[in-house]
Amino acid sequence: MIFYALFIIVILQRLTEMWVAKRHEKWMLTHGAYEVGASHYPYMIAIHIGFLLMLFVEVKTNHVGLSSFFSILLLLFIFVQMVRIWCIRSLGVFWNTKIIILPGAEVKRTGPYKWLRHPNYAVVCLEFLLLPMMFQAYFTAFCFTLLNLTILSVRIPMEEQALREATNYEHTFEKKISES
Repeated sequence: MIFYALFIIVILQRLTEMWVAKRHEKWMLTHGAYEVGASHYPYMIAIHIGFLLMLFVEVKTNHVGLSSFFSILLLLFIFVQMVRIWCIRSLGVFWNTKIIILPGAEVKRTGPYKWLRHPNYAVVCLEFLLLPMMFQAYFTAFCFTLLNLTILSVRIPMEEQALREATNYEHTFEKKISES
């Protein structure tokens, strides 16, 4: 029962995020933004859908139940979800599931972006570990963590390059390093 509840919450969260991202994308495009990395985006979506499907299948077929660390993992998962919301709120209309670049935009260094360049990606990495581990779906955790890291190894450099070329990204993060 706990699995179904969490699974449905995560799906509803993803659908809400897609709706928010679409709204942000429309706003950005009407203000002169453009998309970068569209060719890898379907793979990223496939990884996220595959993750949910594989998680469901593994949990329903392995019949081992909750992890003995379930309570701790659940608390960590809830914390990670709060950080996710913090990421989205911190970037406002600039947050998206796609790489949407608004030329000349001031890069935000607020919220969790004060400490990490890509906290939202860290959230997804942790989620790909925590959610399966709560239900002892170790195969899903292992496989999709590797797949996610693979897509991020393409996505992050592409995003950073586009931000360097069209915004004050490099200056903003150079300043951060020199202030430390």
